[in-house]
Amino acid sequence: MTLYPAIDLKDGKAVRLTKGLMDSAKIYSDEPWMLVKKFEEMGALWVHLVDLNGAFAGEPKNLEQIIKIRQNCSVKLELGGGIRDEATIKKMLEIGIDRVILGSIAVKNPQFVKEMAAKYPIAVGIDAIDGFVAVEGWGEVSSMRATDLAKEFANAGVEAIICTDVSKDGTLSGVNVEFTVDIAKASGVSTIASGGVRDERDIQALMATKSVDGVIIGKAYYEGTLDLPKMFKLIN
Repeated sequence: MTLYPAIDLKDGKAVRLTKGLMDSAKIYSDEPWMLVKKFEEMGALWVHLVDLNGAFAGEPKNLEQIIKIRQNCSVKLELGGGIRDEATIKKMLEIGIDRVILGSIAVKNPQFVKEMAAKYPIAVGIDAIDGFVAVEGWGEVSSMRATDLAKEFANAGVEAIICTDVSKDGTLSGVNVEFTVDIAKASGVSTIASGGVRDERDIQALMATKSVDGVIIGKAYYEGTLDLPKMFKLIN
């Protein structure tokens, strides 16, 4: 099980949202790179970054902070939010991002994602509301079931699928284990759980499934409901 501490970037600051609502943003740091450095010192192998402004704009918007993070930290970075063409993927990899997350474009143009996964380190972000895929920064809900989208990327060469139950995201109400396992089984791809993680019990529940490879930890760390340094010691 890989733990992915998460940083959402909004207007250059590190924030967390509740259920994906931009106006719910709570600021946790004016210097996101310092948070990443802290995660690295705790024992993180990866940090999960989301450019929230980029997710809505359709192009990266927090580049200055992303570059600063890369320059100051050696932990592996995965980045999502507004990455929808090959030029942007290449640019992100050139500035030192280790894995690029494709979300909305995976629904609209799965063939493009498969082509990119053949050339670059790609993760697919599948975000769902009531089992249906949410796109455009969770501003729209499509008619596609999340499990059907996951099946689309079986044997497609993507490194991972990151699945988020939007209704739980940022709520500290517990991770949706069943949804995560369904995605893992549908895709056969390394699957990372996201949304609702509250404490150690969530991580233990995911580990017990033996089919989930990672978990994204956001508000549980920031609000102190999960002892992250302890979890790294247990798992690493």
